[in-house]
Amino acid sequence: MAGHTKIATPKVRRRLRRKGAIRKRLSGTAERPRLAVFRSAKHIYAQAVDDTTGRILAASSDLESGVKTSIESNEDKAKKARARLVGEAIGKKLVGLKIEAVVFDRNGFMYHGRVKEVADGARAAGLKF
Repeated sequence: MAGHTKIATPKVRRRLRRKGAIRKRLSGTAERPRLAVFRSAKHIYAQAVDDTTGRILAASSDLESGVKTSIESNEDKAKKARARLVGEAIGKKLVGLKIEAVVFDRNGFMYHGRVKEVADGARAAGLKF
């Protein structure tokens, strides 16, 4: 993270600082992985990470063929709907791996909008956090 701060904008630097503070307290295990969410301007990504071994147990994004369905409406609502589908997709993958509980890592982003929709979708799929 430290190397990226030289090229990052002040807004991104603030997010990375929040991310570091969150990651000090948050860690995922094989039984309860960390569900990390990354949000870009166009896409949203989620992955379940076992921090003890450094392995990614499952990942999902709105670029996957199962989630890539286009939703006809204005762009903001379409992004939120896709984010909810990403949460449901990763939730189904983790439930299929017999994982019922996760630790939610918002990655320095506000728990609002698309990040919240991913969390709600994962809860709807059966994950607890």
